[in-house]
Amino acid sequence: MSIKSLAAQLFAKIIHSKTQKWVSNPIVTQHIVLEDLIFQAKNTKFGQDHHFSQIKTAKDFAKQVPIRDYEELKPYVDRVVQGEENVLWKGKPIYFAKTSGTTSGAKYIPLTKESMPFHIQAARNAILNYINETGKADFVNGKMIFLQGSPILEEKNGIQLGRLSGIVAHFVPNYLQKNRLPSWETNCIEDWETKVNAIVEETLHEDMAVISGIPSWVQMYFERLQQKGRKPVGEIFKNFNLFIYGGVNYEPYRAKFENLIGRKVDSIELFPASEGFFAYQDSQKEKGMLLLLNSGIFYEFVKSDEFFTPNPKRHTIGEVELNVNYVLIISTNAGLWAYNIGDTVQFTSLKPYRVIVSGRIKHYISAFGEHVIGKEVEHALQEAMKETSIRVNEFTVAPQIAPEIGLPYHEWFIEFENEPNNIEEFALAIDNAMRKQNVYYDDLIIGKVLQKLKITKVSKNGFQEYMKSIGKLGGQNKLPRLSNDRKIADQLS
Repeated sequence: MSIKSLAAQLFAKIIHSKTQKWVSNPIVTQHIVLEDLIFQAKNTKFGQDHHFSQIKTAKDFAKQVPIRDYEELKPYVDRVVQGEENVLWKGKPIYFAKTSGTTSGAKYIPLTKESMPFHIQAARNAILNYINETGKADFVNGKMIFLQGSPILEEKNGIQLGRLSGIVAHFVPNYLQKNRLPSWETNCIEDWETKVNAIVEETLHEDMAVISGIPSWVQMYFERLQQKGRKPVGEIFKNFNLFIYGGVNYEPYRAKFENLIGRKVDSIELFPASEGFFAYQDSQKEKGMLLLLNSGIFYEFVKSDEFFTPNPKRHTIGEVELNVNYVLIISTNAGLWAYNIGDTVQFTSLKPYRVIVSGRIKHYISAFGEHVIGKEVEHALQEAMKETSIRVNEFTVAPQIAPEIGLPYHEWFIEFENEPNNIEEFALAIDNAMRKQNVYYDDLIIGKVLQKLKITKVSKNGFQEYMKSIGKLGGQNKLPRLSNDRKIADQLS
């Protein structure tokens, strides 16, 4: 074992020990986080408007601070963007993470000197936790690649802005700089296809040990590597044994990845966002990701089926239940307060608190009251593919409300790598798996309100072409699994 590997193992033990201190006191930890957030921001404009000086408990906080999404918080954010100090958090942010918005165009998510370190520490600790659990540390001697956005930053009223992954690139520690690829010049390429081709050229003859990125875009990198190297990725990179990912569920991609790699590799799931780094996979054996309760974020949870009712109940960490779909609400040391990031989660464990991302509160299908969520369609597809040679590159689902013939149905747009011999049988297998999970969907089929789902095949690279057509190819952009309308479906059709 090299000195570097040994040092990594020792550091991993130290970090694991520190983590266990707050893991063993989750409710107290969250109470301390909330107290600190309120104290730090009580003299800000937002703190004064919401009487932070009177808030003592989570119940007080829920009474004083309503749940908001970006559009509702935007009047405060706009003042920060204009350069005003002490609006949402003390002083000014050090960065804005710029993301695409829905109705307001670009979104500017503040990153402060207090919040930024947690983004870096969480990613580091996920890897150290893996080392501590498995004892595997040799990969630290190889090369690592992080597929991310351009690190070139703009400036707005004295504050730098860019994509989160590009901002994070400025914080790569010195001890990783020699191991890290791609080069700074390649990372700065804006066009995603040009960038992937350049990364292939740079990495093809390197000893890649760790590869990280959103699965859909890593898949594109792997496919081009395989074309260029004329053999599986696992043979090109003989020491590649760890894949780190976030942003989307890996399971629909797993079979395709194992085929591209030529063997199985360990993986670590992360739950990062511009608004905060919320969780990482802390066990190779247990389901779910460890919710980070000591990272400057106070969490509240609202049951998804109550979210759109007046004054839904806000649950703190000590009140959550297993296998319930919750909308994730956060308050952070970047100045986001009772903020709805749009993600839904389910708890897989309460000791420690582990979550899976079950979908997006805006990404669902309930055209007929079926309340179908992302986790359900992903699981149904996995069940239908189990013990078959069928492989799927990408998919999305939309309602077909007014078909030319027959009852309405759910239309599944699927880009196959290996097609089923019988598309109708495969559709039926997915449909049966959906009915087992979702009683509302099952009732609608039984009651002849819906007919069974139908599959529409998407041509090779069809989804990439769609994402390119809307200017969202690569980077942190993700294809929605579900839509309650046919905006995506009509373009794919």
